[in-house]
Order: sequence, then C-alpha cells, then structure tokens
Amino acid sequence: MNKTALITGATSGIGKATALMLAKHNYNLIITGRRLQRLQNFEKELKAKYQIEVLILNFDIRNREETKKQIETLPKNFQNIDLLINNAGLASGLDLIHEADIDDWEKMIDTNVKGLLYISRAIMPKMVERKSGHIVNISSIAGKETYLKGNVYCATKHAVESITKAMRIDMLPYGIKVTSVSPGAVNTEFSLVRLGDKEKADKVYEGLTPLYAQDIAEAVEFAVTRPPHVNINDILIMPAAQANSSYTHRM
Repeated sequence: MNKTALITGATSGIGKATALMLAKHNYNLIITGRRLQRLQNFEKELKAKYQIEVLILNFDIRNREETKKQIETLPKNFQNIDLLINNAGLASGLDLIHEADIDDWEKMIDTNVKGLLYISRAIMPKMVERKSGHIVNISSIAGKETYLKGNVYCATKHAVESITKAMRIDMLPYGIKVTSVSPGAVNTEFSLVRLGDKEKADKVYEGLTPLYAQDIAEAVEFAVTRPPHVNINDILIMPAAQANSSYTHRM
C-alpha cells in the first residue's frame, strides 16, 4: 500500500521537485498551493507519469480556518498522512529594518511561521494517534545566520528552526521523525517573489552556480528514505560557491 505525502507550496520550485521525487517512490500525493491552474496542470503531469493518486488542495495556508477545514474534510483514502513537507514560504522585500514595509513583515510571518504551524497542527494529531509519521520543514541558511537586510525574513526562518526542534522533542514519544532542510542560494522563484523584478532576481545568481530545486528534493529524498531507526535532524546544503549567508565567490 502506497504511503501518502502532503506538500505545501507544490506549484513550483522546491515543492514541485519534491513532489516529483516522492511520486517516483510511489507516494500518493496531496499537493497544495494558491495557484489553481498550476496545481491542475501538475496533477495531470503526475498522473500521466506515475501510477499514484493525487489530490489538489487549493487554499492559502495563512488562513487558519480554511487550513483546518481542508484537512478535516480530506477524502478517506487521503486522511492518513505519512509525510508532511512544510515547503510553502517566501521572502518579501529586502530593506533595512527601519525602512521596511510592514505589509512585507506580515506576509512573511503569516506564511513562514503561522502557516507552517496551522497545517502542522491540523495534521500532527493523527500522526500521534498512529504513532508514525515524518515531518520535513524546509528552512534556510537564514534560519542559521542573520544577514544584512534579511532582518524579519531571517527571524521567521529562525522561528522555523526553533519550531522544528520543539516538534522533534514533542513528537519523540510517538515515533514521529522531524527533519529540517536548510538551503543556501537556490535558483527558484524565490528572488523574483522577494524583489518583484526579474532583472534584479537574475542578478542574485549572477557569476555563480546556485543550487536548484532538484538538489533540495534529493536532500529531502535522503532524509525520508532512511531506515526506521534513523532520523536526519538537520541538513544544511549550500552551493559550492557560497560559504555562508553573506559570502559568495563570483566569477
């Protein structure tokens, strides 16, 4: 019998690459996101390539009541979620803290912290009841270090790191694994969303070879395919051209 995985933010980038990887491992998939057309196109792609079941959940994880409702009304064959990939997240703005747009702060806190908590809180009780499951939180190098103009985005990812550690402690008696995957510079839609300008976004990766979504999906694959007695607590994965959050070598 196939296991079931739920991936938030599955319409592009790391979420989409991770969903494709899990499909290869015969997971039935619940793919979530705000962009319905992308979800529908991705559902068709998955069903055409793999012999798995796919369920679309089109909602915004920032909405607590909608998140709760979506999980509570899952069809019976999707109710036992074995693997939760908390991937949905974003950065908005790149400003000094005293010049920042407070709406950017709200968006990041609501998505990266509260959204992760809402979906996890809806799913964890059944994992606890079954005494099995695995939660993978996609964090960031920004959760390990604070960099110039990163301020509130870094704070949200530091929160993800702390929440992950708390989950690992609280889930321990129930045999539930908890993993953090923290990428450095990854060439996805991340910088485009953050900066709102393709030319500026492209410059973020100019002169270096960044990570790609597939690299992160492969790190997740390693974590979720370990034997039952092994838990990968934390993976920090960087491009070879990046030493930490502030130092890169560009050609």
